[in-house]
Amino acid sequence: MWTAERVAADEVLADLPIFPLGTVLFPDGLLPLRVFETRYMDMTRDCMRSGTPFGVCLIREGAEVGAPAVPEPVGTLAHIVDWDMQELGVLAVRARGGDRFRIREARTTRQGLVRASVERLSRDADRPVPQRHSGCARLLQLVVADQPAGTFAEPHRFEDATWVGCRLAEVLPIPAGARQKLLELDDGIERLEILHRFLEQRGLVSS
Repeated sequence: MWTAERVAADEVLADLPIFPLGTVLFPDGLLPLRVFETRYMDMTRDCMRSGTPFGVCLIREGAEVGAPAVPEPVGTLAHIVDWDMQELGVLAVRARGGDRFRIREARTTRQGLVRASVERLSRDADRPVPQRHSGCARLLQLVVADQPAGTFAEPHRFEDATWVGCRLAEVLPIPAGARQKLLELDDGIERLEILHRFLEQRGLVSS
């Protein structure tokens, strides 16, 4: 078991390795990965050795395996929190989402790994969940309580609008493209408002 400490983002943003995936990672979200391609095994090993993050972006064009995929421009820093290799040639990694970033310039190495110069995006200030969205927080509490311990990174901040919005965006059955749009929003209250309307339309929260 290996644990990485969070690294200051300005130390790594000039040449960040990018892992394009078919999923969206949100700040403070936990992402389990099975790494087996050489380019990503090497990337993961380098990140563990240096204690630095890699970037996770939703795939815009292409696939996770094979030719380098084209990533969406906004992604999230992924900090490795633990790893294991119970299966030969397959590295099981769990990463935690850090700050969001925007790709400014990208290149592909000979090994097929995308590396990019990125701009870190500011995090929302902690703001309480508005009273009109309290049903979203209560619903999320039920979801968290129904999952095994460790499914959601601690601390659980059910009072914080951004944290609640990000966790709901992770677990609700919405298309990956919609999750990407939610990730790109800079306002945590706006994100929560959109999710509240989604849940209200399905009778899961009241207005």
